[in-house]
Amino acid sequence: MAAKTRTVSCHCGRIKFEVTAELRRVRECNCSICGSSGYLHWYVEPGQVKLLTERQSMSSYVWRSLSGFHHFCPICGVAVLRSMVALDQARRLSVNARCVEGIDLATLEIEQWDGKHLVP
Repeated sequence: MAAKTRTVSCHCGRIKFEVTAELRRVRECNCSICGSSGYLHWYVEPGQVKLLTERQSMSSYVWRSLSGFHHFCPICGVAVLRSMVALDQARRLSVNARCVEGIDLATLEIEQWDGKHLVP
């Protein structure tokens, strides 16, 4: 799939943004938060995301000594976006591919990731 602009939204539509990037491969992690929420990671660059709603519309959960941010809708509870900061890397974004409007998940390559056994 070539890079194209896709709309991403939570269940109730309060959070909405566009991503212009190729959507071919995603990552399914088995850590406690990803496994519980069914999050499917689509990694993109910050410049590829355009918020269509105000940032204040999102709530955030912070973990890993303030290096991971889980952004979700405070109304319906759906996690739409994650941002991570590594000490030696620039900020990365992970979009929940399950929230991409009109996507057929069966067309994507899904890589399994063993986040459950990573050492914090």
